[in-house]
Amino acid sequence: MMNHSLIFARAYEKEAGGKIPASARPIFHLTPWTGWTNDPNGFSYYHGQYHLFYQYYPYDTEWNSMHWGHAVSHDLLHWTYLPAALAPDAPYDSFGCFSGSAIELPDGKQLLLYTGVRKEGGDKGKDFQTQCIAVGDGLDYEKYAQNPVLDARDLPEGLSPYDFRDPKIWRTENGGYRCVVGARHMENPKLGVLLLYGSEDAFHWHFESILAENDGRFGLMWECPDFFPLEGKHVLFVSPQDMLPEGFEYHNGNGTVCQIGTFDEETKRFIPEHHQAIDYGIDFYAPQTILTPDGRRVMIGWMQNWDTCKNTGYEDRQWFGQMSLPRELSIRNGRLYQQPIRELQLYRGPKVEYKNVPVSDRMTLNGIEGRCVEMDIRIRPEDAETPYHKFTMRFAQDDQYHSILSFRPHESLLKIDRKFSGSRRAYIHQRRCQVAQHNGEIHLHVILDRFSLEVFINDGEQVMTATILTESTARGISFEADGKAVMDIVKYSLFTEE
Repeated sequence: MMNHSLIFARAYEKEAGGKIPASARPIFHLTPWTGWTNDPNGFSYYHGQYHLFYQYYPYDTEWNSMHWGHAVSHDLLHWTYLPAALAPDAPYDSFGCFSGSAIELPDGKQLLLYTGVRKEGGDKGKDFQTQCIAVGDGLDYEKYAQNPVLDARDLPEGLSPYDFRDPKIWRTENGGYRCVVGARHMENPKLGVLLLYGSEDAFHWHFESILAENDGRFGLMWECPDFFPLEGKHVLFVSPQDMLPEGFEYHNGNGTVCQIGTFDEETKRFIPEHHQAIDYGIDFYAPQTILTPDGRRVMIGWMQNWDTCKNTGYEDRQWFGQMSLPRELSIRNGRLYQQPIRELQLYRGPKVEYKNVPVSDRMTLNGIEGRCVEMDIRIRPEDAETPYHKFTMRFAQDDQYHSILSFRPHESLLKIDRKFSGSRRAYIHQRRCQVAQHNGEIHLHVILDRFSLEVFINDGEQVMTATILTESTARGISFEADGKAVMDIVKYSLFTEE
């Protein structure tokens, strides 16, 4: 029987979400139906559709008691809202239904495995975090009578019941189930630990191993783990808190780390061989992946930064937070590569192309404008013996606002800068990324969708993501160079609304 809290949330989101015009949202990046969203949850393929749940507070555009919002898609680009799937209405999740994952059971039902949080000791008390289950048909879900299925009794000695969250579940080759859950040591410095649990039926779980441990190199608590095989390797995603930068890696404090290595089935330990940031821009956190029916490993993340959630400029919007463009993952030369999901190509409008365009003073090109566009840009010096000093692209531009993507070949630095995008306070405006280049040549695949920029660098070797505040009426795109550069550019408008 559905609880009053969920009934009320569903009624509210339908009314409030229905008042938000499509023109106030991005075109193909999922936003909450109304209110606030953060982490993607339960990313899965079920009964012929992609399902994406999301951390959700429908009643305000600030974080509060977490629900699970719900949307479905046939192509990961067009999303249909479904009623909220979970509300914090049980003793074990009264403070919130935190992040988790989803899987189809042999009987055709869909199982949600999530973190339930309760407070002990009043509003200033500690959060007790446990792993809980709900089962449903893709629309309505009933919480398991024996919840929680993992609690403090299932933790190894010395680990905290206050930071024990974000289970990611998968099916094993022998028909059983495993999940990885984030935890941390009780004592300072409160380092992150990833715990591996096993189950024969997805309802009754047992501890298997400490899959991986943080030695302090990657922040403190590890949130939102994902663990999966890819092209003969195993890949581990975590979102560490309070991480110090290393050169031009890991600049977001609360950021994302990819580790590539092997899984030892005998010891049930992950052995890392390589690590890198997943996204080098400003806004990306808590990614979750899926294996599509045609065998692609596809990732989606929360396109936001915890340190920029209080910026001014969003006050008039009835939603806050959006998901990234789904990205196809691969491994090349020991690194994670990312590409925009190939379905995006189906929504390209007419092609506009220029070759061998000299760039020096600021210039525009006929047909190169818009806020929902895809651009493939290749930049090189006009004269290999005389390199240019800087290439700049301004976008989301009008007489008052603009944002910048710039490249300095002598430093191999690509920078996003949004300080003139409409913010009224000095929140995080820019991020720099050190990239591979040869004599000033660089390849940029740029995707704009009204309130965001995603840049895939050198065929996806690195990605930079940023949200922007500027209203979508600012459509200008211009180019300039300090020195003399040459540019090839292909541009498509995306979808019919542009």
